[in-house]
Amino acid sequence: MASALRNPKVTVAAVFVAAMFMNILDTTIVNTAIPTIGRQFDASISSTGAVASAYLVSLAVVIPASGWLGDRFGTRRVFLIALGLFTAASALCGLAGSLGQLVAFRVLQGVGGGMMTPVGMAMLFRVFPQEERVRASRVLVVPTALAPALGPVLGGVFVDHLSWHWAFFVNVPVGVAAIAFGAAFLPPAEPGERGRFDALGFVLAGVGLGALMFGVSEGPARGWGSPEIVVPGVLGIVLLVLLVAHELRTDAPLLHLRLLRDRIFTRATLVMLPATAGFLGFLYAFPLLQQEGLGRTAMESGLLTFPEAIGVMAGSQVVSRLYPVVGPRRLMAAGAAVVAVLAGVLSRIDGGTPDAFVVVAMFFLGLAMSSVFIPQQSAAFANISGRETGQASGLFNALRQTSAAVGVATLATVISVVGPVEATAAGPAPNLGAYHAAFVVAAGLLLVAAVLALRIKDADAASTMARVHRPAPAPAD
Repeated sequence: MASALRNPKVTVAAVFVAAMFMNILDTTIVNTAIPTIGRQFDASISSTGAVASAYLVSLAVVIPASGWLGDRFGTRRVFLIALGLFTAASALCGLAGSLGQLVAFRVLQGVGGGMMTPVGMAMLFRVFPQEERVRASRVLVVPTALAPALGPVLGGVFVDHLSWHWAFFVNVPVGVAAIAFGAAFLPPAEPGERGRFDALGFVLAGVGLGALMFGVSEGPARGWGSPEIVVPGVLGIVLLVLLVAHELRTDAPLLHLRLLRDRIFTRATLVMLPATAGFLGFLYAFPLLQQEGLGRTAMESGLLTFPEAIGVMAGSQVVSRLYPVVGPRRLMAAGAAVVAVLAGVLSRIDGGTPDAFVVVAMFFLGLAMSSVFIPQQSAAFANISGRETGQASGLFNALRQTSAAVGVATLATVISVVGPVEATAAGPAPNLGAYHAAFVVAAGLLLVAAVLALRIKDADAASTMARVHRPAPAPAD
């Protein structure tokens, strides 16, 4: 045990998984608790939506600067500060006495969360050499798969049997334990680089991504044509266009867009965009179908979603062994295509569909999705040097967070446009067709990812496909 704790691969992986799990779990639990929060503070739906959007906006503002911060002050130091800020803000959110306080503390929480994931990913990829990147990606899959499925279950328990405050308090013991463990066992911070901070790039990226994230996350609820959505949406797009022009001209860019010249990084990232949008959008719409369409409780819905997480984790064990033999191209294309087919199949379920069928379908959906996420994350960083890992991680996570928000917003809009409620002779009734249409759109996004995956060249990811040869045990005396 002591020798394992001295292994930086073990300690970095343990702390990062705990932090990322807490970060992702927080979003899904809080979304479950938002209606209850609105009722307690006697707030409108649009007002309580700020609890979610404030977090997403602050997350978007901080992520672009995370790579520079980690390189400048050391990834260990920045990661532990971010983890401490996230944990403290979680406690403050749970203690909030008004909606305004809660929104303010969610902004702080987003600042911590926005630094944790990119800096933690940079630490992880720096301690795992290229040929072991598949093992590192297998670590990343655990929180990515488990948290979205477990969140609704825990959220339902907290809301139904405790209080909404526990949606935030649950982070505190996990965060404190991760901070203590990290402070004791994380490898010493590497010397920071003293590169110039790109202040203009930070303003353009932070305000641009923040405005765009606000527009995307609030668009389905407020209406895409409303001024409070159109203005920040257009502003965000304009600022991001200016950001690209600025970053390509400056000698010390905040976001190293020139990394996109690396063919495998660009193509793997392009696969990630529709795959993340489709998958996380589906995980948003599936519980809505179960709860709003079929009248199930949050806990029942979560239990039907949970097999997806088991499938991803089981699949990760198989995919990591197939990756050196099959390569990322075929694994990603086949995995995305299977997920698209299963999402299409699940678009036909209704109240008469056996739960056993849904459980099996969700399990295999997760199993197939592991064939997308693990090769995609491993291949994307195949040619990224250790010095560039922090910057690449910041860019990668900014794009992933944006694609996740776009996916959820797209499927929420489909549900709203089709209409979740329909008029019948007996009165208003849930319109399952709205949720089915959202599943079809998710399937379409995954098909796009499958087609894009066919453009991947396995030779570009050769450094990550090398088999790891471990020394044979010494002969017995």
